[in-house]
Amino acid sequence: MDDIVKAALAKWPNVPHCTGWLLLDRRGEWRMRDDGAQARGELGTPIRHAALRGFIERNYACDEAGRWFFQNGPQRVFVELAYTPWVVRLAAPSPGAPALTDQTGAPFEPAAVLIDDEGSVLFGDASQPARVALLHDHDLDLFAQLATLDADGLSGALEWRSDRRLVIETVRGVELPARFGFVTSPAGASIMARPLMGRLGSRAAREN
Repeated sequence: MDDIVKAALAKWPNVPHCTGWLLLDRRGEWRMRDDGAQARGELGTPIRHAALRGFIERNYACDEAGRWFFQNGPQRVFVELAYTPWVVRLAAPSPGAPALTDQTGAPFEPAAVLIDDEGSVLFGDASQPARVALLHDHDLDLFAQLATLDADGLSGALEWRSDRRLVIETVRGVELPARFGFVTSPAGASIMARPLMGRLGSRAAREN
């Protein structure tokens, strides 16, 4: 967490939470959702400002109830999830071993591979509690090249390293929040919420 965020929390510890205004889509893009977008059930407008995106990503965390949020100074901005709290890109350099990178740019080391009932590919890691990440749809072809899939296309194995073979597990998408302990829509939960305080990350954007 950024030092300016820690200082703001110490100075204003009781600022009400904000819900509904920020969303992480299935391609790892952060999106702002105004009242109109929320009312229409739209994903919202992608955030293109590099400094603001970086500020969000450095201050992205999860509370004890499984609600992911961005700490915007003293205000906790809960994140609506289009699917999972993490989205990863797959790369397979030649020569070199395959690698996953999450939406914040950090490495994601898989311990499990899953395919859901809609054919989406997901990875779980070995952290406690385990995180789950959706594979960006642009990387599905590469995944199919690296994996050995059975005839049904929903099972098989992924040779992740020369000494690591990950068996592919099938899963129902609706089971993921309970299994990995996350809340898809904090806005739908019963928590005290207020409109977004000021401009989202405006100070960080100016300072970067």
